[in-house]
Amino acid sequence: MPHVLYVRFHPTPAEDVYQGLLALLGELTPVVEALPPDAALADVRGALRYFGRDAAGLAEIVRVRALARYGVDCTIGVAANPMLARMAAQEARESQATQVTQATQEAQEVQGAQEADAPGPGGGRSRRPAGSVRTVPGDPDGVAAFLARKPPTALPGVGPATARTLSAYGLDSTERIAAAPLSTLQRILGAATARRVHAWAHGIDPMPVTPNAPARAMGAEHRFRHDELDPVRRRRALLTLADGLGGRLRTSGQVAAAISLTVRYADRSTTTRSRTLAEPTAHTPALTAAAYALHDALGLQRARVRSVALRVEGLMDAELAPHQLTFDPADEKSRRLEAAADRARARFGASAVRPAGFLDVA
Repeated sequence: MPHVLYVRFHPTPAEDVYQGLLALLGELTPVVEALPPDAALADVRGALRYFGRDAAGLAEIVRVRALARYGVDCTIGVAANPMLARMAAQEARESQATQVTQATQEAQEVQGAQEADAPGPGGGRSRRPAGSVRTVPGDPDGVAAFLARKPPTALPGVGPATARTLSAYGLDSTERIAAAPLSTLQRILGAATARRVHAWAHGIDPMPVTPNAPARAMGAEHRFRHDELDPVRRRRALLTLADGLGGRLRTSGQVAAAISLTVRYADRSTTTRSRTLAEPTAHTPALTAAAYALHDALGLQRARVRSVALRVEGLMDAELAPHQLTFDPADEKSRRLEAAADRARARFGASAVRPAGFLDVA
């Protein structure tokens, strides 16, 4: 039976609002795992009988209360485990964005026709995707149908490189990965990775919702003093955020497997893009390069940007993470300098060493 909620708040709330939203979830269940800056997991298994509702009904309660108390909408995935709930929320969000784009285009066409007949001042207002609840059935057939046509990259931890490897063997969908024998996947991906991917393709995620556990994600946001048109200043803001997140990761002894960028515009609409890193890392240049790539891919030539936010996900213990050895002296020197800068910051404060392009927080 579905009992896990993956709640994605939008737009990205401020820190104090986010804490209030976590407390709101805590009114339904004590099993809440924060995924800052804009998401959370909740296991409502123990609340179903108390409230006399199924998990989807509780998700609707969360939406109503979040809107009423904080003016924040949310997209909620409901499923039997965190992985499926997250995928359900992502699918709902993408569907909403598509519908809003189509509706906006139609409205602009109608407005254009009206202005042609009666010219005058005007200006369309872009629409933000509304929240919704998407539920993945709890039975095996329902899970298989939900996963069937999704690409390999829809699975957690499967990045573009792994997806290309699988596609080279004809495994270009989750359905085909699930149908492949485990021994075949092990020859392609290796034993450990194959077991994880095989389980994910069948909708199996053994990870529980863990309250008060070390965060699986870290986030930071930079709000500009004025709507920002200059891409150079936006990149400086990303450098500043990546530098701060890298330092926090290294201090906590963690590395990140993925990074996401959220851009908030002057009309309060947002765009979020993410990518899996080549390897789990806390190295600031690697995080910065990934953030720059996400930003440049958006093509924001004339966009009025209100804020940018970075989020690193898939956190794990640095000592347990795989690391590709390199004989590049430049990379080795960069890591030594980074370690020295961390020591200086620990002794003299966070402002002791900063990147040359550091942008002061607005």
